[in-house]
Parts: sequence; structure tokens; C-alpha cells
Amino acid sequence: MPPSRTGVAAYSAEMVASLAADHSIDVFVDESITPLQTSSAGARSAHDFLWLNHLNPYDLTVYQLGNSGAHDYQWPYVFRFPGLVVLHDAHLHHARAATLLLRGRANDYRAEFAASQPDTSADMAELAVAGFDSHLYYSWPMTRLVALASRLTAVHSPLLAESLRADAPGARVEPIRLAHGTRVEGEAAAAAAARVRARHRLDPQDVVFGVFGGLTAEKRIPQVLSAFAALLPYVPAARLVLAGEAAPYYDLRGDIDRLGLRDRVVVTGFVENDELFTEYVAGCDVSINLRWPTAREVSGPWVRALAAARPTITMDLAHTADVPALDPRTWTVPQTLSEREPVTVSIDILDEDHSLRTAMRRLATDPALRERLGRAAASYWEREHSMRPAIEDYRRVLATARHCPVPPVTLPVHLRTSGGEGLNQLLEPFGLSANVWSKI
Repeated sequence: MPPSRTGVAAYSAEMVASLAADHSIDVFVDESITPLQTSSAGARSAHDFLWLNHLNPYDLTVYQLGNSGAHDYQWPYVFRFPGLVVLHDAHLHHARAATLLLRGRANDYRAEFAASQPDTSADMAELAVAGFDSHLYYSWPMTRLVALASRLTAVHSPLLAESLRADAPGARVEPIRLAHGTRVEGEAAAAAAARVRARHRLDPQDVVFGVFGGLTAEKRIPQVLSAFAALLPYVPAARLVLAGEAAPYYDLRGDIDRLGLRDRVVVTGFVENDELFTEYVAGCDVSINLRWPTAREVSGPWVRALAAARPTITMDLAHTADVPALDPRTWTVPQTLSEREPVTVSIDILDEDHSLRTAMRRLATDPALRERLGRAAASYWEREHSMRPAIEDYRRVLATARHCPVPPVTLPVHLRTSGGEGLNQLLEPFGLSANVWSKI
């Protein structure tokens, strides 16, 4: 939950507020990450869940789970109190490997890897144990156990739901739409653009490209900067706004200086609130939302750009192949989607440098295409990612998950134990046991 600096936090706060009229909701957070005195929705410490649930069991436990250390605290609960898992990333390997291996739990990691990736040699786990954190993590998602052990798993893409069902046979997986973004149009969009440009001394005639959210190598920031540098001889009035916090392992300023772009690129740093973030998105002419490698997530900043009727450049990914998109090599939509209006320009990773430069140059010089894509984007967002259809989806999966049985699944020992063994050791000198303690 806010003020945690993640897209999932903002999403969770919105969903809790929207569902509160129909449900009694208690929110539990890791107070070491989200201090209770500053968190939204009257959040409680996750430690309180055990006794509150013991006194008055919840109808359903809902987990917002992603590939981030901010979600580490949820893992012990996911397997012991199965419920509805809203999976924001279909790859959890990076976060799970980090939390186990940094705590010296190599054997637990090996056990989870083997159970999660039954078709992969268990020896592959030794790469991570030896410290070789690499792109291979994306080949082994480690989501299978979560899906199999949950009453129901929800993801933000129908194609991703199909893929996860195939990865975890027997798991109940349903798609739900991602509610992100605020509709911004007309005078409100023009006013947002004026404020952004005045704040950063950008000319009203500049063509502004924007990249939003965490600035990481996976968002192809080096490739975006190179393509932007190649655009300038053709469109000298182009500018690039990077609205977000750079990852500590990526030398963003070094790349900007190496390409001689210091006077053409605006770096805002972390954008402190949702309203200001929306203003930056609405204030650009084109939003660039590339991801590779990908954890098979649906990009929150991309959905926000759709809501603001911004034309976007995205990566052609397996789990978003059902989104009608223009291929900049042909400026056509794939034949299977040709009857639908394109809502984005999509880059093939195998032709990234050429396609990205082509897309940026065309969009910078073709305001009619920008207008067409923006209109289609807003309509697509209203239908697929606005709050109304997302709430309908949540009502459906909440009702379904509540009545789903706890699935039978064989888990590694460390995910099955309750902690009672350690408690018994503490209580034994006093002639007590964990079983007695639970009755007090």
C-alpha cells in the first residue's frame, strides 16, 4: 500500500477503496516497508492476521503478489492460508531466489526450484546458489506452486491465464482487467501538457516522448536513448522526459552524457503522487513502454497512457499478442487482428533498433497518426482497463474463489510446516506445547 513506491501499491489502494462498499476489508502490510502510521486504508501489521483470523476467520484471503522483495512477507501466508492470489508478475524467481539465498536458505531454494520447475534439471538451481543471477531466471518463473496451492489465481491477461494453466495443470486461473489510469482529455490534457512544459522549460511546439515508472535496463532505456539521439537530426524539436526513479544498478546519467543528450532529456526522479504522475503522462505526445526481458506483466504506465489518450510504443510480447498493434516495418496490423483499430505501435525485439527508430520518427512527424492512435487507445482503455470492468471482474473472482476448495498439492517441507516445532522447543521447559498454547 502507499506510500510504498510501487505500481502495485497504488493499484491495491484503488481496488480496496472501490470494493469497500461491497466487502468488509482488512488490509495487512509489512510494516518494515509500509509504516502503519503512514499507510493508507488503515492497514494493520501482517503479524496481526494470525490472531484476527483465529478469532473470526476471514471468508477469503486476497494476496497482491509480484516479483519484488516488497512482497516477501506474504509467502508464508500464501501456502498456509490459501486464497485468491492476484499475480502482477507471472515470474517470481528473482524475488524468491533473493529472499531465500540472502538468508542462507539454499536447500529451501533448491526444494522450491525442483517443485516449481519439474521439467527442468534440478541442477540448474546451482547457478543461482553459486551467485549467477542472470536472465536465465526468466526461463524458470517459479509461479507454479503459488498457482497450484491457491484457491484461485488471477492475472491481467487472458493469454497469460492460458499459459499459466498450461504451466500448472489443475490450477484455477482467471483473467481480470487491470484498473489503472485516469481519463484525461480535451482541456484537461492541454492544461497538463502546459504545466509539464512550463515546469521543465519545454517549448509548446516540442514533440515530447515520455518513459514512465522505474527506469531500468529492462525497460530498454539505453535503447530508447540511442533511438532518441538518432531522431534529433530529423526532428530537432524532439524532447524526452524520463519520469521515474533510476535503478541503482543503471548509470542513467552516464548514458545521457555519453550520447550528448543532457539538454534534450528531462529526468524527474521519483514522481511523488498519482496526480502528478498522470499529469506527466498526459503532458507527453508519445509514451514509450518497452520491456525485455519481461516478467509477463501488463505495464501499469502503459495502461495509464491509454487512459490519457496517448499514442504508445510497446514491445510485441506473447501475453499481449491480442492487443491490436501496428508493426512499424509495414505499418499494418497482424491479419488476425486486422478488423480492430490499432491502439499502439509494437516493436519486435528481433528488430528493436530499426523498428524503434522508425516508430519514433513516424510518430514525431505524423500528428494525424498520433491523434488516431490516441482516440483508439482511450476507447480500448475504457473497455478493457477502466475501473468499472475491473470491479466487475473482481466481484466475479472473489465470489468464485470463496467457494473454491483448498487444492491438494504436495509442497516442499519448509512450506508446509507451521512454525509449531520451534514454538514447542521454547515451551517445553515450562511443560507446555504449541497445541496447548493454541487453546488458550
